[in-house]
Amino acid sequence: MPNTESNPANSAAGEPALTDTSFFGHPRGLATLFFMEMWERFSYYGMRALLILFMTADLAHGGMNLNTASAGIIYGLYTSSVWLLSLPGGWVADRLVGARRAVLYGGILIAVGQFCLVPSSPVSFYAGLILLVLGTGLLKPNVSTIVGMLYPLNDHRRDAGFSIFYMGINLGAFISPLIFVLVGQKINWHLGF
Repeated sequence: MPNTESNPANSAAGEPALTDTSFFGHPRGLATLFFMEMWERFSYYGMRALLILFMTADLAHGGMNLNTASAGIIYGLYTSSVWLLSLPGGWVADRLVGARRAVLYGGILIAVGQFCLVPSSPVSFYAGLILLVLGTGLLKPNVSTIVGMLYPLNDHRRDAGFSIFYMGINLGAFISPLIFVLVGQKINWHLGF
């Protein structure tokens, strides 16, 4: 049975007044979604920056001591799976749990996946990658949907709201490789994760 999650911006009496302007003239929910997506992209791009370096580092330096080809295969599977699982993630949200729950569950899976990368066990490492992929597959396609749900269709702030939201993506993607690699290579790989 399809989920009929309603748009909170659209009331039964028609389009609501444009009174929710608590985040730079936009609905306050945009702030939550901005930071959620910023941290999700921070996690994803930081992982991309650190993953091959960690897998190819020798055991004496805390790495996994994999050859470059094996590390590249794992890296490719990780990055492609993150994007490919957005399709079933959108389906799960549309048909089963709704966009809000999908984003919540995805965020929880991403957090648990990051914590699985902290121990230096190969089993924990691969479990963490799988959880990150599943979480991102649920969160990524649905958080943008929720941004659209914040605004009535005729709201002139809608395009600007998406621009602010995408700035969160860009900010997370910009700062994460710098911090992840610095902490991972200079201090501890698992602390970087």
